[in-house]
Amino acid sequence: MSSKDKNLSSFSGKLPQLPNARIGIAVAEWNEEVTFALLDGAKTLLKQAGIPESQISVIQVPGSFELILASQKLAQRDEIDGVIALGCIIQGETRHFDFICQAVATGISDVNLKYDKPVIFGVLTPDTQQQALDRAGGKYGNKGEEAAYTVLRMIEL
Repeated sequence: MSSKDKNLSSFSGKLPQLPNARIGIAVAEWNEEVTFALLDGAKTLLKQAGIPESQISVIQVPGSFELILASQKLAQRDEIDGVIALGCIIQGETRHFDFICQAVATGISDVNLKYDKPVIFGVLTPDTQQQALDRAGGKYGNKGEEAAYTVLRMIEL
């Protein structure tokens, strides 16, 4: 994950070129200023890898909790090679943040194993809106790009 000390949107490895890959992206509509910026970053990087827009399937869901089912729906499709789940859960005043973060992380992990396909966790869990923006195309890069790079590398396996 990008941090104040490291911007992972600068990749040390070569960008895989996978023009025949088919990618599913599940994106949360909650915090859309952030999540749609993540989506734009992911799609931009996938296109740089030679993947045409017609081979990128996007499902929008209300919030990050719903990313689990959306990711599963995408992963169960035979033609999909990998899935990216994009969301943003900002710390609030209640424990809701903890429950949702844990559920989404566990759910995405379970989908990976159930379908034996890469399902990439591109969900931001910042303390503030500004921290989210900094990681959605701001000064710490774009976590959507990182997630796209990761799904490509995992498909290569």
